[in-house]
Amino acid sequence: MKKFNIRVYGIIINEESEILVSDECRFSESFTKFPGGGIQWGEGLKECLKRELKEELEMESKIGELFYVTDFFQQSAFRSEDQLISFYYLVDSIDTANINVSISGDSSDNSEEVFRWVPLERISPELMTFPIDKHVAGMLKDLRLE
Repeated sequence: MKKFNIRVYGIIINEESEILVSDECRFSESFTKFPGGGIQWGEGLKECLKRELKEELEMESKIGELFYVTDFFQQSAFRSEDQLISFYYLVDSIDTANINVSISGDSSDNSEEVFRWVPLERISPELMTFPIDKHVAGMLKDLRLE
């Protein structure tokens, strides 16, 4: 049965103009993506992202403006019967100084999700694993911060 899989991700930028990315390993595959995940029944989009950031980063956040919504067909890399629809929000308020980041970005133990900061000028589609994240990384590359 074909179905939609709704995902919500956060664009977290710190004071040094670095963007938070997640290095993860699941199903014996390593990948780099933005923090976030799947919506659960009964959740709104922002509520989902707040929950995901609480689970992943162990901190509260304030979700800001919608940055991007998938506008092309994307089949799930993990479930061929799913079509992904992804929402990306800017995260307005989170304690970026206390986010536990990895120096190496190594998630090779097949269970851990680790985070790292990437300077805005180094964000590129090639850095990310999945097609929608690649598209968003290309958009971020052109982002000018005040």
